[in-house]
Amino acid sequence: MQPFTYVAIYFVVWWTVLFAVLPFGVRGQHEDGEFVQGTEPGAPVKAHLWQKVLATTVISAVVTVLLFWALSNPALQEYWS
Repeated sequence: MQPFTYVAIYFVVWWTVLFAVLPFGVRGQHEDGEFVQGTEPGAPVKAHLWQKVLATTVISAVVTVLLFWALSNPALQEYWS
């Protein structure tokens, strides 16, 4: 495969994992009891986005490596065909 293929697959995996990771650890204003006037009560108090981006990057790298390993493994290729 060409290098662009690896980058494209990693990009798709990264975004998929990001949407899976985003809800982890989020507490809404209604759960915390701290309402900011004019905002949605379910809006997060602290989103911790940088931590989630870092976690997404690490998890995506692991998933992508496992995916490429599975695609290149002769035993799995024989099983899938």
